[in-house]
Amino acid sequence: MGGGNGRSTLLVFTRAPQRVVSLIPSMTDTLVELGVGGSLVGVTDYCRLPAELDGQVRRVGGTRTADASAIQSLLPDIVMANQEENEKPLVEALEADGMSVWVTFPRSVRESLDVLWQVIDLFRIPRSAPRLQVLEATLDWTMRAAGETRRPRVFCPIWHERTPDGEPWWMTFNAGAYAHDVLWVCGGENAFATRERQYPLEADLGLRPAEGAAGRDTRYPRVGAAEIIAARPEVILLPDEPFHFGEADERQLRTALEDTPAAKANRIHRVDGTLVTWHGTRLGKALAELPALLQAI
Repeated sequence: MGGGNGRSTLLVFTRAPQRVVSLIPSMTDTLVELGVGGSLVGVTDYCRLPAELDGQVRRVGGTRTADASAIQSLLPDIVMANQEENEKPLVEALEADGMSVWVTFPRSVRESLDVLWQVIDLFRIPRSAPRLQVLEATLDWTMRAAGETRRPRVFCPIWHERTPDGEPWWMTFNAGAYAHDVLWVCGGENAFATRERQYPLEADLGLRPAEGAAGRDTRYPRVGAAEIIAARPEVILLPDEPFHFGEADERQLRTALEDTPAAKANRIHRVDGTLVTWHGTRLGKALAELPALLQAI
């Protein structure tokens, strides 16, 4: 399971896949949006389907707990997977059973668009090309507009827990993650762009020396209130997935981070998490909604 866009270049089809299992909620959403949702025969428990498909497509488990035998029984032409969301043993087991698996791994908006073009080629849907051309043009316009103004510093947590001692911490992302690039193209500057994750948790929170990453993913650091305050975010976005930041979480965060410019200016916003973390056609909605929240004062 390599880097970049995954291993899409290894798959060759002489016709559009007719039976598809998607293990990626964002890819499921993309296939539906591009008009080929009818090819879906299996999706994860977290995938969102329109009413006309829900109940007709089999749920095969979570993104990390999908049932390989259930997927096999659906006789898919292709299984859509993602290096970040799906477990490597599952992908290897599916391939060992003779299934074709497309493993994507876009880590930037540009790479996400490249995957979209590959979807159009794979499913033989040139009618969708104008839609992607419009998306490309919208991206270009949005980036030009963002480049003409000062970018506010943004903190966007994607998970929240407490230490055994009860101290709150939040997981965020650095420049290596897709979400970072979404913030950038929409006009924001990730407050933790250069912050790398340390292991174990106590080291990440500055409570003990780090053991070293040893090849582990360092793109998602966990930070405490003091570090966030020191980063001086001017805007804080609270997504509703993968962690659902609700009203109570927002109140807690406002209290903990009341000394940040974002809290003082009342620029803490709960947002649709798919706009930040889902690659694919959802980018169009992100370009339409996020820039207004990230404008500098």
